Amino acid sequence: MTVDTTVSRSPWARVKGIWAARKVLALLIRRDLKVKYASSALGYVWAVLDPLLMAGVYWFVFTQIFQRLDVGAEPYIVFLVAGLLPWQWFTGAVNTSGRALNASAKLIRAQNLPREIWVLRPVLAGAVSYVFALPVLALFVVVYGAGVTWYVLLMPVAMLVMIVLLTGIGLLLAPLIVLIKDLDPIVNVVVRLLFYASPIIYSHRDLPPGYEWASVANPLNGILGMFRAAFFPDQLQVSGALTATAISFGFLAVGWLVFARLERTVLKEI
Repeated sequence: MTVDTTVSRSPWARVKGIWAARKVLALLIRRDLKVKYASSALGYVWAVLDPLLMAGVYWFVFTQIFQRLDVGAEPYIVFLVAGLLPWQWFTGAVNTSGRALNASAKLIRAQNLPREIWVLRPVLAGAVSYVFALPVLALFVVVYGAGVTWYVLLMPVAMLVMIVLLTGIGLLLAPLIVLIKDLDPIVNVVVRLLFYASPIIYSHRDLPPGYEWASVANPLNGILGMFRAAFFPDQLQVSGALTATAISFGFLAVGWLVFARLERTVLKEI
């Protein structure tokens, strides 16, 4: 199936093109999820095993080895899982969407589709995978007796902001990685560093005095706070959430501009 589209500078024309290709995008997402979850009998287990193993390691380190180290919130295992699941979505989408144009070069040349859908594909597939992993988080909440507050209503908002942020990052990186061959490994290093620079295994409240600016400047701080607020209301920073939303839409605007400007050049390279 193809959708008639052209390389256009009009943002509205691009949005209309993506909307016209929504069924194709949904089909691609379903195929990705089928590969992820139905490729083996334990497909769902493998999909959530990585964040669970990471949560287990950090729980053991900070609660059993360094018993006097007070980080995060109690129950700490719920705090970890609530942060690691969105992080898994973030890191997977950044790495996959950044390589999207290179990875789908043959399909891009063969299909007359809006090229943005190749970036949106891993972002939205990651969102669905996150929703599929929520029963695991719910199990930990029940087992460890973590309370659930009305801030759970912020989780869809957090997901929307995450989608905006990831789409902007993907649109920015995808054409640049095609044109700058050394950029991909640099992105991998930055993502690994960002794990420790973000409040995933610790809380924003654990940052030493003088580093508050880092908490505000990192959009993941506000987004993770919204995800965790359902169980840990004190993790929500209204200013951080608003700043994260503004930064995310800023990434989307810049990413889409760069994508549109470089699209013709990229098509000649892939």
